[in-house]
Amino acid sequence: MSQIKIFDTTLRDGEQSPGVNLNQLEKLEIAKQLERFGVDRMEAGFPASSKGDFNAVKTIADTIKDTSVTGLARTVKSDVDTAWEALKGAAEPRLHLFLATSPIHMTYKLKKTPEQVIDTAVDMVQYARQKFPQVEWSAEDATRSDWNFLAQIIEKVIDAGATVINLPDTVGYTTPVEYGKLFRFIKETVPNIDRVSLSCHCHNDLGMAVANSIAAVENGATQVEGTINGIGERAGNASLEEIAVALKIRSDYYPFTTNLRLNEIKRTSDLVSKLTGMYVQANKAITGRNAFAHEAGIHQDGVLKNKATYEIITPEMVGVTSNTLFLGKHSGRHAFKNKVEELGYELSEEKIKEAFNLFKLLTDRKKEVTDDDLFTILTEIQTDTASVNKYKLEMFQVQYGTANIPTATVLLKTPEGETVQTACTGQGSVEALYKTLDSLITEELQLVDYQLNSVGRGKDALAESHVQLVINGVPMNGRGTAQDVIEASANAFLNAVNRYIVQQETSKKKQVGTKS
Repeated sequence: MSQIKIFDTTLRDGEQSPGVNLNQLEKLEIAKQLERFGVDRMEAGFPASSKGDFNAVKTIADTIKDTSVTGLARTVKSDVDTAWEALKGAAEPRLHLFLATSPIHMTYKLKKTPEQVIDTAVDMVQYARQKFPQVEWSAEDATRSDWNFLAQIIEKVIDAGATVINLPDTVGYTTPVEYGKLFRFIKETVPNIDRVSLSCHCHNDLGMAVANSIAAVENGATQVEGTINGIGERAGNASLEEIAVALKIRSDYYPFTTNLRLNEIKRTSDLVSKLTGMYVQANKAITGRNAFAHEAGIHQDGVLKNKATYEIITPEMVGVTSNTLFLGKHSGRHAFKNKVEELGYELSEEKIKEAFNLFKLLTDRKKEVTDDDLFTILTEIQTDTASVNKYKLEMFQVQYGTANIPTATVLLKTPEGETVQTACTGQGSVEALYKTLDSLITEELQLVDYQLNSVGRGKDALAESHVQLVINGVPMNGRGTAQDVIEASANAFLNAVNRYIVQQETSKKKQVGTKS
């Protein structure tokens, strides 16, 4: 069976999802999990886009050793140089160069003739190969390009040194039959195509990203690009976990394998969902909450008699467990530490102690503590940045009733160490709380999005809140958990503000370091 390479772009294309804003610690945590998941290549970001993205890509490249780390670049020398500085410490540094090839993009976006586009692509591939051992070249908007022009430019960039050719369906326009024919045409037409790998990259605007990706594989693609949970710009990208499981379950039809460890799917999906704030829809294939639920009586009866009647995928295959009680209020620190290691977390002794204390507090309030609960605690601890003074919630109280005006009182400790307090009213309890916090915080704040979710099920389940704020003109995400939904909402709000403060402090320190 042919092996298909998996190119994960969750940290680049996935992070371009509206409302997603990952910091360096969060990106690194996802990168470590992608390595455990078994992806062959991960696109860690776009180094030239910002100093923050450069630092995140460099940290990932210096840390990840079992997966090839890639950075995106435009066909501009400064982009290539910046990417090399970020990636040169990687075990196998890769560059992903892209240039549009469709008539509409060349005419209106690039304002270049086809001949100029070919010259630019060839020059930059040659330049990139002076630094990078592996260079992937993407024909942006390939599916709306002239096929003969594609064949012409691909032949020339291969001669220039490209090692991977990617034919992206940038706007999610194509169909499986069309996309398959495109790959077959390129394989049959480009004389030096045997010197490179062919890659597919599909967007989901028409809901066909996974089907299109598999059609490409059937017609010669040996690399599939996509994201965890299918996140990405607009309607997102091809969902990698769906492709991998489809190839596994239908191995009788598809003679292809991947290096992915399928039992890491749930953990990978949960981590990306939690850190990005993009919840997985309940009926999503493979990772949705209802993917293994059976409601209809006929289905339930069949599953009880033989699971294969209605279940083509076992929950265990993708890492879904029964999630029963694993530790209790009498569990010791040693047992807790063993469980942390079993879940794949690497925490310092200081963070182990902090996580254990939070676990003990939770066992006093919650009858059953599950893997999902511990996963939430550990993720919060692992991605927390405590390097600068931040806002701290000392006390809050919300009065709410059908006959009363919702009122929130908050006692807050500022980054300067001052304690401030006030009260505000609102149309609801969360609005009253957020207005009060806003009045105590000196930054200019605008709430853009607010979400509330539960971790697991039951009336004592942990609440998880995600917000997006615009802070002094900068979009910033925040998340918070607690057993009370109002407290979780307060934690998410302050988390967004504190992340902004950390970002600003870090930027100042780097500027001072550069000047000195």
